[in-house]
Amino acid sequence: MANHQSSKKRIRQIERRSAVNRARLSRIRTFVKKVELAISSGDAAAAKEALKVAQPEVMRGAQRGILHRNTASRKLSRLSARIKAMSA
Repeated sequence: MANHQSSKKRIRQIERRSAVNRARLSRIRTFVKKVELAISSGDAAAAKEALKVAQPEVMRGAQRGILHRNTASRKLSRLSARIKAMSA
């Protein structure tokens, strides 16, 4: 257990930050899941719309440090490739 005042403060800050980060990651996962559900249902138009909504959320997560930027780009790239394959 922390004894110093500064250590105790850091613990409080980390708890708050972790809660925010968990919420953001959960939000990102929800948006990605909506895209995947639209893809699995076979509705290309709904999948495109869901991706259009999910893309800024995922990139915002990368910008805030929740996801690595390459991970975010890879996720979006794979989703868009799956949507493109549906319409072909």
